[in-house]
Amino acid sequence: MAVETVYPEAGELVCEGPVGCTDEVSNDDFRYLDIGLPPEIARLKAAGHLTEARDACTRLLEAGCERELAACLRAERHRMGRLAEDFCVPRASAIAQIRREWPDFTEQAFDDLIARGRIDWRYVDGELCVLGNFLDSLRVYPAEVPGLAPEPPLDTATRDRMLASMRAEGAAEREITLRAILEVPAALPCETVRAWLPLPAACALQGDIEILDATPGARIAPATAPARTAFWESDTLRSFTVTYRYRARAPYVDAWAGDVRQTERIGSDPEPTPEDLAEFRPHIAFTPYLRALAASLVEGIDRPLDRARAIYDYVTRHVDYRYQPAYAQLDAIADACAKSRRADCGIFALTFITLCRIAGVPARWESGLYVASDHVGPHDWARFYTPETGWLWADCSFGSSARRAGDEARRRHHFGNLDPWRMVANRAFQAELTPPADGVRWDPYDNQMGEASVDGRGLDACEMRRSIALVEMRAV
Repeated sequence: MAVETVYPEAGELVCEGPVGCTDEVSNDDFRYLDIGLPPEIARLKAAGHLTEARDACTRLLEAGCERELAACLRAERHRMGRLAEDFCVPRASAIAQIRREWPDFTEQAFDDLIARGRIDWRYVDGELCVLGNFLDSLRVYPAEVPGLAPEPPLDTATRDRMLASMRAEGAAEREITLRAILEVPAALPCETVRAWLPLPAACALQGDIEILDATPGARIAPATAPARTAFWESDTLRSFTVTYRYRARAPYVDAWAGDVRQTERIGSDPEPTPEDLAEFRPHIAFTPYLRALAASLVEGIDRPLDRARAIYDYVTRHVDYRYQPAYAQLDAIADACAKSRRADCGIFALTFITLCRIAGVPARWESGLYVASDHVGPHDWARFYTPETGWLWADCSFGSSARRAGDEARRRHHFGNLDPWRMVANRAFQAELTPPADGVRWDPYDNQMGEASVDGRGLDACEMRRSIALVEMRAV
């Protein structure tokens, strides 16, 4: 097993020091996005005049400004430079793509989808552009686009049997072996590549973690790291692989029972901390709208478990799944979700966490992979704490999809429970890697598929080849 060094816990970065135009953006700068752009720059960005807006950020940084505004300007300048990568399909091209499957589709129908929030868009160089995967997002709700081919039907029988068995037996357990690969094919021979691949973390859901094989030079973060990784630094290697095995055990509790007894407490997690009830800017923010929404949802409800359930009910019944751009492009994620009622898995989780914290229910982030027998992919969910139960789980994304499918039993299952088809790598939102990234990460908030840098420059997704393969999964 090629494991050489174990790093200590990573510390939190602090935005300090003199401000100038030569300062490069850091991952910590994204904490200050809610400072907001000066109005004249915000108007340029909203109109899609991105080059002018970025130049205006640079001029203001050169002139000097307070460190909080400087951090916001650096983060905004950086993400505006990446905006066109996400919103890469102009309006005319988007209509043409739809017409290849749906010849009678009209421009008015496209405008109607935009007006109803069914297609996410931004102005880029003054032109309305949509997400590159906008068609996939539309297919999720075939009734809205009857001329498009719907998503292929999923074979859910194996999953449903597993969930039923978990409920009947009180738990489900799997031993899972995964292989993760990250490649940086365009790095030059003279350049230094740094790479971070996610690893299973020690937590209530999983244990017996083994690193079976790794590219030589791997440095393994502590099992308790908030974003656990294998790390490499090399002037010669351009491909990095790690194979690991762990045991996932998902207990079951009926969180809908009238009296969830103390004897049904799950796990041995530590007690909540003040951070589990606090804001974490810019996305876990207690905005006036979210405060009012939370107050209305839990009015007259005293028991924490019932408060969490009321929030879960609202989120899973009123928010619809939509594909999203890179989270670096999003503002005030929880507040925006509550207003737009659109989300993907991480946005569902952040919205639930924020509303719970406002309502006095401790809540945390958890993320990594969903590991089914026929599919492995990134996924996010939440944890929440009540005195009756200790820490439980809430997967609002799966709950919402169950509601969409008319499966109330599955919707109820994911309040209080997950399943053993998971790999937990991250136990905090916007946690630092180990060692800290030397360039701005493609995703400054989470790490599910891996990050890399070349000579201190963080790489975009298109500059990396990343994959996760299921080697083996067996019931225990």
